[in-house]
Amino acid sequence: MTTPLETVLAYFEAWTGHDFDQAMTYLADDIVCHAPAGRLEGADAFRAFMEPFSRILLKAELLASYGDDTTAVLIYGTSTHPVPDAPGAELHTVRDGKIVDLRIIFDRLPFEQARAAQNT
Repeated sequence: MTTPLETVLAYFEAWTGHDFDQAMTYLADDIVCHAPAGRLEGADAFRAFMEPFSRILLKAELLASYGDDTTAVLIYGTSTHPVPDAPGAELHTVRDGKIVDLRIIFDRLPFEQARAAQNT
C-alpha cells in the first residue's frame, strides 16, 4: 500500500509531466478541490480547472513535501507561458490511495495581469 505522500508525488509527477490522464487516476471521482477561484466538486470539474493550467506549464520544481497517515503537502515553483515564476502549495487528503480533498494555494494576480496585458 502506498502512503499519501507517494500518491500525491505520483500525481504531481504526472500532471507536471503533461500526462493529465495519468494524473486523474490518483483522484477520487468525488474529489473536492478548494482553489482561489472557488470550490470544485467532482473529477470532471477538477479536470476542467487544472488541465488547462498543465497545458501552459513549461516546468515545475518541487521545493518541499511532507506527508502523514492521511495528508500530504507539496510546495512547488512553476514556470508557465504567461507567468515565468508562479509558486504554489497544495494540501491533499488521501483515502484508499485516492486524493479526496485538495486545497490549492497560489497567487492569481500575475495570471490576471498577464491576461490583461494580452488584451491591451
